[in-house]
Amino acid sequence: MVLPTDTVYGLCADPYREAPTREVYRMKQRPTEQPMALLAKDVDFLFELVPELRGRAGTLIRALLPGAYTLIVPNPGKRYGWLTGDSADTIGVRVPELAGTGAEVLERVGAVAATSANLHGGPGAARLEDVVVEIRAGAAAVVDGGELPGVPSTVVDLTGAEPKILREGAVPAAAALERAAGAFSR
Repeated sequence: MVLPTDTVYGLCADPYREAPTREVYRMKQRPTEQPMALLAKDVDFLFELVPELRGRAGTLIRALLPGAYTLIVPNPGKRYGWLTGDSADTIGVRVPELAGTGAEVLERVGAVAATSANLHGGPGAARLEDVVVEIRAGAAAVVDGGELPGVPSTVVDLTGAEPKILREGAVPAAAALERAAGAFSR
């Protein structure tokens, strides 16, 4: 499915089974060694999906999400191996700030495996028309959410001693690190 998020259009699939996720990799022409995110309707549901998320990672997740972040967190249960690429010990998670049809769909399905709805290495899609025809044609469903910000999520690695920005995106790196640091000073 092509789904509007709070950043760019996403190419999404059932996260609970490997085959739909493999189809997303194929459609996007993305190497399977690269991870994909687990996108959940809310933080509490995310904790149901990955119950090992507690302690420092859990505190940071609650401080940063929902929001325009993809957080790389420990995955000690090695859950959703088809999403983790070469690194089964970590998983990328998102809880977007959604409204409209995108929010309705995510509320109904609970969670999706998600990556940007572009060909591997291509620009993110701010408008449905920006999603390449091959992806739109290959998707079982396409949800038009109008024009989106068009900047992908900021990727923050929370697996080390200090949060580390892997990709600056919709949230500037300094603001992301300040918000993460603030989670522990409260």
